[in-house]
Amino acid sequence: MAEIVWTVPALNDLEAIAEYIALDNRNASVRLVRLVFAHVEELAKHPLLGPRIPELLPASRYRQVVEPPCRVFYRYEKNTDRIFILGVIRGEKLFQKRLLHRKGSDSFG
Repeated sequence: MAEIVWTVPALNDLEAIAEYIALDNRNASVRLVRLVFAHVEELAKHPLLGPRIPELLPASRYRQVVEPPCRVFYRYEKNTDRIFILGVIRGEKLFQKRLLHRKGSDSFG
C-alpha cells in the first residue's frame, strides 16, 4: 500500500473550505472533511484511481479525486510508493498550476 502524505498547503486548503462551510452548517463541514479523508485514503490501495487533471492534459503526472464540492490534487511517486496530496479547491473554482507548486509543498503535515 502506498503512503499518503498531506502537504501543509493542502491541509490549509481543506481547513479553509471546511471553515467556510461551517459558517452555515458545522455538521456538513465535519461530514465533508471525513469524506475527503476517506476518499483520499482509498488512494493508498489504488494510487492511480484518480484521473489526470483535465486542465493539464494530454500528459501530466498530477491526478485528482473529486469529493464534491472539493477537487483534491495529488502526485503519485511510484519509486517511493508515496502519494503527495498537493492541494484542495472547491470544484467551481478554476484550476491554477500554482496550486501544485506553492511554497510549503515540500512541508508535510
